[in-house]
Amino acid sequence: MALWGGRFSQAADSRFKQFNDSLRFDYRLAHQDIIGSIAWSKALVTVGVLTETEQGQLQQALEELAEQVNENPQQILGSDAEDIHSWVESQLIQRVGDLGKKLHTGRSRNDQVATDLKLWCKKEGATLLGQLDMLQQKLVRLAREHQHTVLPGYTHLQRAQPVTFAHWCLAYVEMFERDYSRLADALKRLDTCPLGSGALAGTAYGIDRQKLALQLGFEQATRNSLDSVSDRDHVVELLATASMSMVHISRMSEDLIFYNSGESAFLELSDQVTSGSSLMPQKKNPDALELMRGKTGRVFGALNGILTTLKALPLAYNKDMQEDKEGLFDALDTWGHCLAMAELVLNDMKVNEEKTEEAAKGGYSNATELADYLVSKGIPFREAHHIVGIAVVQAIEKGVPLEAMSLAEFKALAPEIEEDVYPNLLLSSMLEKRSALGGVAPQQIEFALNEIEKRLDSRDIPGMYVRAARMTDLDGIEELVNYWSGVGENLPRSRRELTRSIGEFAVTEQAGRITGCASLYLYDTGLAEIRSLGVNPDFQRGGQGKSLVEFMIKKAQQMALERVFVLTRVPEFFMKLGFSPTSKTFLPEKVMKDCDVCSRRHACDEVALEYLIPYQRSLIYKQRVA
Repeated sequence: MALWGGRFSQAADSRFKQFNDSLRFDYRLAHQDIIGSIAWSKALVTVGVLTETEQGQLQQALEELAEQVNENPQQILGSDAEDIHSWVESQLIQRVGDLGKKLHTGRSRNDQVATDLKLWCKKEGATLLGQLDMLQQKLVRLAREHQHTVLPGYTHLQRAQPVTFAHWCLAYVEMFERDYSRLADALKRLDTCPLGSGALAGTAYGIDRQKLALQLGFEQATRNSLDSVSDRDHVVELLATASMSMVHISRMSEDLIFYNSGESAFLELSDQVTSGSSLMPQKKNPDALELMRGKTGRVFGALNGILTTLKALPLAYNKDMQEDKEGLFDALDTWGHCLAMAELVLNDMKVNEEKTEEAAKGGYSNATELADYLVSKGIPFREAHHIVGIAVVQAIEKGVPLEAMSLAEFKALAPEIEEDVYPNLLLSSMLEKRSALGGVAPQQIEFALNEIEKRLDSRDIPGMYVRAARMTDLDGIEELVNYWSGVGENLPRSRRELTRSIGEFAVTEQAGRITGCASLYLYDTGLAEIRSLGVNPDFQRGGQGKSLVEFMIKKAQQMALERVFVLTRVPEFFMKLGFSPTSKTFLPEKVMKDCDVCSRRHACDEVALEYLIPYQRSLIYKQRVA
């Protein structure tokens, strides 16, 4: 069904329809279009276009449609609708009849698509912020692991001065920090709602656009209707941010490709992110890194495409703007995939510390130290630079490093050189001297790590939320349960048991990944236990454990339960959330039977804690006193 046609006496040519229609890619905006339509239906009640009853019917039908879309988004592509807006409207009319035709009152596809796209950008942007954070976290952990691993630093791909692998990791942490900041800023600027701007001149109905904006989760309404429907700055900004970040991903990929090469052999990539040759059985190719490097151009192309499309477009909306979505969708998908792949590459990477240190000692990387030593003896730097250049030539001719030259050979070049020159030429000395802020000295690396860890820990990560578990979460839950039972912190659960009890679970999801889980097990006494609480060790920050416990308490409250208990080795964590110590004798017999499968059953150090549901507290207290 087209949303226009009364003006036309002939049907559109099928070739034009295929050329004009956008459903094949804007179907991804279905969820946003439904959310916007529900908000618009509520706004129409305030101006008398819809009654409360009519709005309720529309909202119910739209929510049912959203559930249908969630089950299988691809079903939309079987329609011959022009775009996602006409598809949603036609589906609505099928459900509620002519009432569905009232929804578009006062609204244009121009402000509708602008709103849908901004809602989508907000959602995707939050996910990408989470992915950037995760990659930074991984690099910080890698830096901690290799704080003292010496690595040759390069300029012009020539060995220059020694650094550490931690310093290399932190360089990319800083790059991705700027990407995070750029993305966060872009999301702040796009946080304005165009809905109610009409086709270009605003709506003829007295809609409270600020209230409408807040209902949709925007900070405020847009200020000018002409700009609102034609603004695609947010698309450009997101693509520019993605492009800049892909530059950083590509540079990191190139470094790792070089470090992984046979010529340097500084590290070995995991088999999980490499491939072999169809002809040469010895080959192990860094395909993941090469693809990340290659996909960078694809993202650049999307940015160039939208800039070219917008150049010289007159106000307000023009059909050219339909070209804003395909490039944006593809580029942000690509960016997200590359961020996830970069994290995966770093996961099981093995650094050859002996090889990196050996390389750092080569290439006369201590030449600058010798020059600085001469300066400390009163020789001007330019003269010192010349003397060291001659020393390097002599060392090369002899085939020895600088530190292997004799004191007599050094004195022949500069009488000021004494025996104390040799400690200055050691790797450890070279690193320790770079102690200014941002340098490679051990104390500066420790300071930098502490500072970035504080920043990351204080960051409020968008896109992390708690929800009831679904069957599709089973793999993630099983992985977490197996991990924590493997280290003896939780009881083991079989796949079959987890499947049967999936309804008891809640999960935390971040950037599309299950990062934490917990279950609420109900005994026939009406008592509930929080079980299987665990957070992925790579994501133990941001209050996920606290959020899961609070989710379970709220669930218990909704079920009118009296109290919830836990058996734990970290009572302080639960006591901060309102739990108090209790005796194990109050617990159901089945709880103690479960202990038979616990690896620590013969040396149990768990503490029993309980949480009294607020509205039940006084009643339970009276019962216990009695």
